[in-house]
Amino acid sequence: MAALLPAEWIKNWEKGGKNEFVQLCRVLSENKSHDSMVFRDIQQALYELAYHVVRGNLKHDQASNVLGDVIEFREDMPSILADVFCILDIETSCLEEKSKRDHFTQLVLACLYLVSDTVLKERLDPETLESLGLIKQSQQFNQKSVKIKTKLFYKQQKFNLLREENEGYAKLIAELGQDLSGNITSDLILENIKSLIGCFNLDPNRVLDIILEVYECRPEYDDFFVPLIESYMYMCEPQTLCHILGFKFKFYQDPSGETPSSLYRVAAVLLQHNLIDLEDLYVHLLPGDNTIIEEHKREIMEAKQIVRKLTMVVLSSEKTEEKEKEKEKEEEKTEKPPDNQKLGLLEALLKIGDWQHAQSIMDQMPPFYATSHKSIAVALCQLVHVTIEPLYRRVGVPKGAKGSPISSLPNKRAPKQADSFEDLRKEVFNMLCYLGPHLSHDPILFAKVVRLGKAFMKEFQSDGSKQEDKDKMELLFSCLLSITDQVLLPSLSLMDCNACMSEELWGMFKTFPYQYRYRLYGQWKNETYNSHPLLVKVKAQTIDRAKYIMKRLTKENVKPSGRQIGKLSHSNPTILFDYILSQIQKYDNLITPVVDSLKYLTSLNYDVLAYCIIEALANPEKERMKHDDTTISSWLQSLASFCGAVFRKYPIELAGLLQYVANQLKAGKSFDLLILKEVVQKMAGIEITEEMTMEQLEAMTGGEQLKAEGGYFGQIRNTKKSSQRLKDALLDHDLALPLCLLMAQQRNGVIFQEGGEKHLKLVGKLYDQCHDTLVQFGGFLASNLSTEDYIKRVPSIDVLCNEFHTPHDAAFFLSRPMYAHHISSKYDELKKAEKGNKQQHKVHKYITACELVMAPVHEAVISLHLPKVWDDISPQFYATFWSLTMYDLAVPHSSYDREVNKLKVQMKAIDDNQEMPPNKKKKEKERCTALQDKLLEEEKKQLEHVQRVLQRLKLEKDNWLLAKSTKNETITKFLQLCIFPRCIFSAIDAVYCAHFVELVHQQKTPNFSTLLCYDRVFSDIIYTVASCTENEASRYGRFLCCMLETVTRWHSDRVIYEKECGNYPGFLTILRATGFDGGNKADQLDYENFRHVVHKWHYKLTKASVHCLETGEYTHIRNILIVLTKILPWYPKVLNLGQALERRVHKICQEEKEKRPDLYALAMGYSGQLKSRKPFMIPENEFHHKDPPARNAVPATVQNGPGGAGMPASLTVNTVRLEEGATEETDKLKEKSQGVVKVINKAVNAAPKVTTSNGNSASNSKIIKEKDEKEKSGKEKDKEKKDKTPTATPEAKALGKDGKEKPKEERANKDDKAREIKEKTPKSDKEKEKVKKEEKASKEEKSKTVVTIVESKSTAEKEREKEPSRERDVAKEMKSKENVKGGEKVPVAGSLKSPVPRSEASESEREQKRRKIDTHSSPSHSSTVKDNLNELKDSSAKHYINHTTPTLSKSKEREVDKKDLDKSRERSREREKKDEKDRKDRKRDHSNNEREVPQDSTKRRKEENGTTGSSKHSKSESPSDSPRLNEKEKEKNKSKSSGKEKSDSIKAEKMEKSSSGSKKESRHDKEKTEKKEKRDSTGGKEEKKHHKSSDKHR
Repeated sequence: MAALLPAEWIKNWEKGGKNEFVQLCRVLSENKSHDSMVFRDIQQALYELAYHVVRGNLKHDQASNVLGDVIEFREDMPSILADVFCILDIETSCLEEKSKRDHFTQLVLACLYLVSDTVLKERLDPETLESLGLIKQSQQFNQKSVKIKTKLFYKQQKFNLLREENEGYAKLIAELGQDLSGNITSDLILENIKSLIGCFNLDPNRVLDIILEVYECRPEYDDFFVPLIESYMYMCEPQTLCHILGFKFKFYQDPSGETPSSLYRVAAVLLQHNLIDLEDLYVHLLPGDNTIIEEHKREIMEAKQIVRKLTMVVLSSEKTEEKEKEKEKEEEKTEKPPDNQKLGLLEALLKIGDWQHAQSIMDQMPPFYATSHKSIAVALCQLVHVTIEPLYRRVGVPKGAKGSPISSLPNKRAPKQADSFEDLRKEVFNMLCYLGPHLSHDPILFAKVVRLGKAFMKEFQSDGSKQEDKDKMELLFSCLLSITDQVLLPSLSLMDCNACMSEELWGMFKTFPYQYRYRLYGQWKNETYNSHPLLVKVKAQTIDRAKYIMKRLTKENVKPSGRQIGKLSHSNPTILFDYILSQIQKYDNLITPVVDSLKYLTSLNYDVLAYCIIEALANPEKERMKHDDTTISSWLQSLASFCGAVFRKYPIELAGLLQYVANQLKAGKSFDLLILKEVVQKMAGIEITEEMTMEQLEAMTGGEQLKAEGGYFGQIRNTKKSSQRLKDALLDHDLALPLCLLMAQQRNGVIFQEGGEKHLKLVGKLYDQCHDTLVQFGGFLASNLSTEDYIKRVPSIDVLCNEFHTPHDAAFFLSRPMYAHHISSKYDELKKAEKGNKQQHKVHKYITACELVMAPVHEAVISLHLPKVWDDISPQFYATFWSLTMYDLAVPHSSYDREVNKLKVQMKAIDDNQEMPPNKKKKEKERCTALQDKLLEEEKKQLEHVQRVLQRLKLEKDNWLLAKSTKNETITKFLQLCIFPRCIFSAIDAVYCAHFVELVHQQKTPNFSTLLCYDRVFSDIIYTVASCTENEASRYGRFLCCMLETVTRWHSDRVIYEKECGNYPGFLTILRATGFDGGNKADQLDYENFRHVVHKWHYKLTKASVHCLETGEYTHIRNILIVLTKILPWYPKVLNLGQALERRVHKICQEEKEKRPDLYALAMGYSGQLKSRKPFMIPENEFHHKDPPARNAVPATVQNGPGGAGMPASLTVNTVRLEEGATEETDKLKEKSQGVVKVINKAVNAAPKVTTSNGNSASNSKIIKEKDEKEKSGKEKDKEKKDKTPTATPEAKALGKDGKEKPKEERANKDDKAREIKEKTPKSDKEKEKVKKEEKASKEEKSKTVVTIVESKSTAEKEREKEPSRERDVAKEMKSKENVKGGEKVPVAGSLKSPVPRSEASESEREQKRRKIDTHSSPSHSSTVKDNLNELKDSSAKHYINHTTPTLSKSKEREVDKKDLDKSRERSREREKKDEKDRKDRKRDHSNNEREVPQDSTKRRKEENGTTGSSKHSKSESPSDSPRLNEKEKEKNKSKSSGKEKSDSIKAEKMEKSSSGSKKESRHDKEKTEKKEKRDSTGGKEEKKHHKSSDKHR
């Protein structure tokens, strides 16, 4: 700052400086603009002047003179000067230079006349004053000032106590206590109070205290006291009021003290009007926050303790002690806890509506601690009541209810009342959150809140609001959910069983989507109960009570227990159901009583139950399989069963459960399909079971009414409502099609996604479960969805298969009802359009309707398979097969009759019932009559429908099978794409497939070979059976059973056969070029040959069955046993096949008893049923047998025995397999002939008969010729053979070219042979007779010994050779299968057209056959059957070789036969007894040799049969086979002939010896052993060759 007093002025002070200074001061004094600035400048000017004096630049008298002049310029100039002196006093006292201090003192003394003493005494230091002489002593001065201050500030002149100034205080109280209703205002009273304080010297603090006391007593005068206190406070310090209140609260903090509510109220009102701060008052209140927190923790601990006690198992003696202790504790608790002033204040705040302060108090306590005190909860509830009142009156009051309106709070500072939902969010929701579970104290408020929620949801779900509003509503909705979770549900738990609240809550809940509801239940069950000590206790008590009820629940006391369960469930459903479900999972016998006892539940409880079930199902800790990993866990099965029962009986929402199953399927888990299966079964009454009887199956092919009456095990009635509920749930949530598609996809995925390491049995079970549920669910949709619904939801077949990757069988299964609905609706339209009523018009319209609907399907299916498929079968045929059902093909008349008769019986029983009241009788009878009429109407309707369908098929059939490649290929496609996938789809489909095959046959469909189709079905079932699951095996068995039924019907009677098969193209054996069907009678398979074929099929089935039983594989054994059980009515029919099976099954029973009990049970079951069928089995020769034809007659060129001549190559499923079958068949027949000793004895002379019975339709003349040749001219025969052999192969190659000429040549050859034979028979008739007798005797004995040998061998050899042979054979079979696949298409027209010349073809085929047998002569998979068959074959072969005598002519032969038959009968009877004794001894002798017998003797047998059994071997080889066989055959023929020469010479010798008639038996045995040795030498070599060649051949 610049100096105002320049140094020049001081130097020239007298000259001009003084005047300048005075002038400056005058100017500064006169300047009035900036007051403070001027003041400061004057101060500075004076200060500088005085400072110059102190420094000695100016004399003090000069200064005092100038100051005298200046002092008049302003009034306050002396005060300014005193200030300057004060500053200089401080500055100079600090300086060490004494001169400056002296200068200062002199200056002040000089100016004493300008400034008064008083001012200086105020401002200067006492020491300075003393030195100036203004005071005597500074010390005394100080003491005096202290005394004055004390007197001024600390000495009280006011009265505090009432007794000190009783008049003043009395008047004060009178003022405050007067009637305030007049015009008296607080201002007026305040003035009086001030006067009283002044007049009577009252203490103002005490006055304030008395005002508060009076206010406490007169709480209704808020409007008077609050302004009074507010005005009064202006005279006091702000803290005073808070201190006084605090002092009042302190007074009541004794243990015995109780704070009056009036004080709380006053404090609350003062807080609300902000006259005091909550923080200031809060510190004065007890108890401290720490104490509150500790108390809260203690409560939680106690609650947990109670839970522990309830869950502990306490013995009875301990129980009494426990109870006593508890009582003591309770008594201690009843002692009153000290007053909680914080809660008292909180309550008061809530009552007057000061929500802000109340909230901040609650925030300082643990959650819900405050509201856990009932008074506070009730006060808060009351506040909420008031706040929601207007909104509730507007939207929440139910129609017709009056309700009691609640008046609003008088003070204006209370929360604003809610007029809209938006207002709720501001305050009310917050209040409710602080209430938490303690809303339970006010059920009425609970109901109000729920009703508001309901009203809000109504508004929320109505569309049409703006986007902003929508966002607001979304926010409100989430708040509502939070309130539900945190307040409503916990409060419900704490309420005493209040069913009305539960229903009220459901009114709101049902407007939420189930996802939200389940989320809420989940929180309620798993989190809420742990959040609060009270809820912890409640949970424990609920479980305790639930245990009590469940222990006592039985079928008998369902009603009372149900009531208890209902009572308990109103408040705590989640806990109760969780416990009940845990019990059901352990004890499935509880299911029925529990389901019955749930009838007293509320709607909300049913919904919670659904959630609890889903949660139990989804429990990740539970294993879904039993520990053995082969079966689904019982807990899951129990839950599924409970689900079905409970969802059917009660109106529970299904969406969540169905979505859960769908989600599990999406995740690739199919275990939970069990639930869907049970739910559909119980709710819709649609059962899926493999145990259906044929009657039930038949009923299932009728209409809906027949299905309901006769198709199911349990008569599931009244499913209309429940199935409607299920349907609605599926449609509303769009789950119908997704579930189907997921199941269809999952079915094939089971093996890959869920298979993994699991046991095959379990994987099969899951696959079945998935499949069955799909079938059941699809069935439900088909019968319950309307046509529009169905068509709208199910896409077209190509979309299903190509886009959704649905397997074809499942896709058609889903689409089938759609086609049926569609056709029937189109048909109805067409009928309405034209009124023509003739049957033909109707059929025509029906066919038109079919074409309209199916044309797009025909187009769509083309994309499902490769183009070459459609070369053989047309898309139309494919679509027709897959779109029809049993309902379309046949009417189950017997089922309809059966049900109608049942109803008639029922009506009769009703009539006879005396006890039934008449009106009930009438009702029941009406019901039965109505049902009966329905059934008859339905039958009529179905009959008309079936006739229409058959007409349609008749028109379609010509375009069905195109057979552009071969008929064999057509059948392959038909089986592969139609029959096999569908026959294992469901039991009805299995029946349908069999029926359809028969129908295609009956319709005389072009290019369809019925014979070939049946042959393919029966010939090799091993692979099909092995690849089935358990249920598929059952269905496959049903299919085979129905197929066998048809075949058995044809087999049973020639008339039926001629009528149903005789002229049908399906039984043509020469398959001419496509399009040419005019076969003559010779091309048809005759009845007897058909019987041979049937026998072959039976044999094939036996072979396959035995193979499967011998594998030791679980699946093979189980499946074949299931299949065998299903086909029992029609197979086995032949005794020896039955015995072979029986032995095998018996072995399984023994082996599996300990290892696999389920297989053991199956085997035992089958074994028992098989035994019961035994009396109905027949010997083989009764099953297929044929009288010998005229001797020279040429047999029909085409015989279709097992591998009959001229059978198309296509019929030989593959050449190898059929020929094996043929040889094995002959063997079997031999076995049979051995087994039946009497028959053999009778038929020995009629040897030709017996030989024909082994499946050859050979001409007997030929057999006789050839036997003669063997015995007489072995060598010549061999030459002939050698000549023939070379010609066989080239002709086989060139079959097609000269096929027609060959038969003539053949006949010529035969005639020549016959002549030769006649010339060469030198023996007389007598000799013949003798020889025959001897033969019989020895033969009989031998047959017996061989039988015993066979038995002994079979077991030993089985054991020894089972393992390696099994492997080898499996490999062989695989190879042969591949060859078939490769070679099937090869046969061409040539080979099919012409029958093969017998002699030549028989030669080559005999060779082939020999090979086959040899390859199998090492025991194959069917070792038991084979061994036995082979041995029996051999034995019979031997008898024929050794004992057939040359015959002369037919007539002579017959005479001899008659005589011999009579004699042989007598002898055989006598010998039978002896032989049985000898059998055991002989067994030992022969056991050494028997191993060699089978192969050679079978060879022998085959040689004979080969040359004789033309029909058997004249089956044309496919050209592909014959070239390969060429060279091998030549070699074999050579070796064979050498073997034959030896054997022939032996035979010749033997004949001579036997005619002499001495020592028959012993000689016979010796010869036998010699023969064996010779045969072995040749046989061994041959065998090796055969093995090699057969492998190549395959």
